[in-house]
Amino acid sequence: MQKRVTDEEIKERLEKIKFRIAVMSGKGGVGKSTIAALLAVHFAKLNKKVGILDADFLGPSIPYLFGIEKYRVSVSSEGLEPVHSLNYGIKIMSMQFLLPKREMPVIWRGPLIAGVLREFLGRVAWGNLDYLIIDLPPGTGDAPLTIIQDAKPNGVLIVSTPQELTSMVVEKAINMAEETNTAVLGIVENMTYFECPKCGEKVYIFGKGRASDLARKYKIEFIVELPIDSELLELADKGKIEEYQIDWFELFPY
Repeated sequence: MQKRVTDEEIKERLEKIKFRIAVMSGKGGVGKSTIAALLAVHFAKLNKKVGILDADFLGPSIPYLFGIEKYRVSVSSEGLEPVHSLNYGIKIMSMQFLLPKREMPVIWRGPLIAGVLREFLGRVAWGNLDYLIIDLPPGTGDAPLTIIQDAKPNGVLIVSTPQELTSMVVEKAINMAEETNTAVLGIVENMTYFECPKCGEKVYIFGKGRASDLARKYKIEFIVELPIDSELLELADKGKIEEYQIDWFELFPY
């Protein structure tokens, strides 16, 4: 039986990664995985070596966004080998690659999820990376805490939507980052508005966004507001997110 991964093994793996960014949301359904994927593609287009750790075991979306959900992980002398994305060769590791059936759920309690997350951190053969994007599960529970404590990301990117409820929960995520001495690198407000294709008018379906207010309150410099984009939705549904042309992270200073 294989021994549990140690803190030293995790440290040794992560030392080969220059910058680690955790993508976080206070609640589900805000497009966090899509934002994580777009951020990874942004860096890949800059010819950076990029990996994505899909840490959302209960709702692994990253493989679907990249059209590689049917792939399976192989094991080498270096450890678990990530699956490469089809266009840019982004290295991706997800629980989805280990399931015998694509529709099989992961019905685990928090401690087991935390243990397997540590296994991923210590066993995945990322090699040398410029950026590792970590797609966290929503909320501030066991799994996000495990990643923040063990992976020690350089910072977190917070994803929200314009609703009042979401902004309240986002503050909890920001405060969690501060409590764990983790920098907040920016806020992405998703589905902020819909732009009429005929006249160009911006319609704020869910109300005027509140991300700007949060950014001012917590002195967060990077903020971007994404519209509801039918092209992005279509490409994501088809597993072709790498073909999306708009780069919302051109001004991301990391």
